[in-house]
Amino acid sequence: MATYFDVHPENPQPRTISKVADDLRAGALVAYPTDSCFALGCQLGNRDGLARIRSIRNLDDRHHFTLVCQDFAQLGQFVHLDNNVFRLIKAATPGRYTFILPATKEVPRQLLHPKKKTVGVRIPDHAVVQALLAELGEPLLSSTLLLPGEDEPLTQGWEIKERLDHVVDAVLDSGDCGTEPTSVIDFSSGEAEIVRRGAGDTSRFE
Repeated sequence: MATYFDVHPENPQPRTISKVADDLRAGALVAYPTDSCFALGCQLGNRDGLARIRSIRNLDDRHHFTLVCQDFAQLGQFVHLDNNVFRLIKAATPGRYTFILPATKEVPRQLLHPKKKTVGVRIPDHAVVQALLAELGEPLLSSTLLLPGEDEPLTQGWEIKERLDHVVDAVLDSGDCGTEPTSVIDFSSGEAEIVRRGAGDTSRFE
């Protein structure tokens, strides 16, 4: 059964955040809030967690997983950025965007798009996930909590606990965080290609 953690949306309790970070280091798969909607997350090298996300979401090997990063310095360890792309992304973060970029060797091979060798990265503007990332000290391997056959992500912590009780290890809930996933911008060719128009304003990338 999944452990349910209820935290304050702006000042999450440090003891709870520390416990969830410890669980992640021990191999847990966690449902957690972001600035766009709930997501599934595990530690970067957690192969079992990755397999469980694929299973829960029924994903194929072409799916772009996302590294949810605390800040721009951390993001820069995992993707290649030229100066133009650097400026565009820096101006849009933190925020409700996922950027697809060529991955560095720091990214485990099983997370890469098999042909493009790219990965998704984002820096969320949400106090709870920022606190968790600070405590963890590394990015979360992540994917939107959108179940197969459903049009919108799950939004209520209690419902996530109820429906995924035996397939996730913890649910971190801080109240409503919206239903609209991030906007996805693909920079893998060097130019901005809008793959999905979502919660983030895409006009700056047109």
